[in-house]
Order: sequence, then structure tokens, then C-alpha cells
Amino acid sequence: MKKILPILLALILTACSMGSQTELSRNQQKWRDAGASHYRFSLFIGCFCPFSQDMPLIIEVENDQVVSLESQIGTTIDPMNREKYERYATIDLIFAEVERSVNGEADEVTAAYDSKYGFPAQVTIDYIKNAVDDEVTLSISAFEALP
Repeated sequence: MKKILPILLALILTACSMGSQTELSRNQQKWRDAGASHYRFSLFIGCFCPFSQDMPLIIEVENDQVVSLESQIGTTIDPMNREKYERYATIDLIFAEVERSVNGEADEVTAAYDSKYGFPAQVTIDYIKNAVDDEVTLSISAFEALP
């Protein structure tokens, strides 16, 4: 029994990881199938960070390039802070962050996906389970496909 328990535990953990990867892959495909090449969305980045006054960001993307990145009040983001936001500035970049996290960069990842477009609407990443202030939450709202 002592030999079986670690194997059983490994199988359960693998199954949980595979479920997250499967859900991620299914929603990435839904996003690709939607074909939204020009869109706008609001992004709230929740973390132990000094730039919360800018949240939520209003981001417009066309052909996977950021057209505009503004603070909640419509002002252009300070170039000093812009680099902190750019890793999440497109839906594809957010998918990439979720994928890296699910594939081992984080101890725990939870994600809820938009039912129509498949993008990650709510993501919580805990990079180190027992560490303090390393968690990141990404919330996408007001998504709009543009012509």
C-alpha cells in the first residue's frame, strides 16, 4: 500500500494538470476560431504592485499589435509603467502567460474563460504556494470585437 499511494497521488495530480491544459487548449482554439483580430478590452491586473491607480487598463489591439494602452481615466500610460503591462497587453499574451503557468511556472492556476470567444476572463496565478505577495489576478471585462 505504501508503494501504491505515491503512484496514485502522481496520477491524480497529472489528471488535474491535464484537465487544466485541455481546458486551456479548447479555449485557445475557440479564440482562434472567433477570428477577432481587432478588439478592445479592459484589463485589471491585481497584484502587490505600486501601479494600481491605472487599473483597469483600456487596451485596443489590431492584428496582434497594441494600438492603444490607456489608464482607467483615458490617459496614456507612463513609459516607465508600460513595460510592466505589456506582458498582458493582448489576448494571445494572456493565453501565453496562462500556458506557462499551467505548464509548471506556477504552483496553482485557476482560470475562467469567456463562453463566446474563449479568452481567459478571470485568471489567478499563485507562483509559489506558500509565499506572500507573489499572486497575480487578471480580469478581462468590456471585451468588444471591432470591425
